Amino acid sequence: MIPLRRTGMAAVFSTALLTATLLAFGAPRAEPPVTLFAAASTFEAVAAVARAYEAGGGGRVRTVFAASSTLARQIAQGAPADLYLSANAAWMDEVEGRGVLEPGSRIDLLGNALVLIVPKRSSVEIEVGPGFPLAEVLDDRRLAMGDPAHVPAGIYAKAALTELGVWRSVAARVAYLGDVRAALAMVDRGEAAVGIVYASDVRGAARVRVVGRFPAESHPAIVYPLAVIAGRGRPEVLAFYEFLQTLQARDLFESQGFSAPGGRG
Repeated sequence: MIPLRRTGMAAVFSTALLTATLLAFGAPRAEPPVTLFAAASTFEAVAAVARAYEAGGGGRVRTVFAASSTLARQIAQGAPADLYLSANAAWMDEVEGRGVLEPGSRIDLLGNALVLIVPKRSSVEIEVGPGFPLAEVLDDRRLAMGDPAHVPAGIYAKAALTELGVWRSVAARVAYLGDVRAALAMVDRGEAAVGIVYASDVRGAARVRVVGRFPAESHPAIVYPLAVIAGRGRPEVLAFYEFLQTLQARDLFESQGFSAPGGRG
């Protein structure tokens, strides 16, 4: 019986040793997911693109959505992002100025447009143009928009309202929100009479409707730059970075209301 017990222990030891050896030298390791920090306004579109990439065998993608300003500050402070998709050039400039972008990786990926929305049941009809009567429509109610101090959609909205000559008449009635999706939600819930959001935001929003579109010349061009974070350019990251620029990804972005950069979609 003793020899049998020794043989059993030897077999167990050999198996354990083999397992340890494989783990140390030969066992495949799961690659960490590619982490994309993306502007809140890209939520549905980026999620659709990430799903398509994973379904095609491209590997796992982790997405983090917030205001472009919030993401830029987090990246500058060392947050573990691999890629950054901003809703405007200024916040990408901020990150690039801190030397945390992979040189040569910055591209303009998407474009968008700015629209005026109201709750679906609202009877408001208004044509956006120079001097349009937005203050009269608001009366004592609120205009929901991103905070122009740091939210790209708010920056574009204030620029457009100023260019059209109506900012001063409505500034006291503005509800300044932390990102463009919060502005959409406020109108969706009927807590604001009017909101200013991106054209892409209203896709699938059943309880709001578009009543006007801001002229492209009334605000800076809406551009979404993409870049790889410095030191994060491993093959898996670069593969997803390239996928974001494919025709398949472009079709998915356009189905969610985005356009090519410089386009008006």
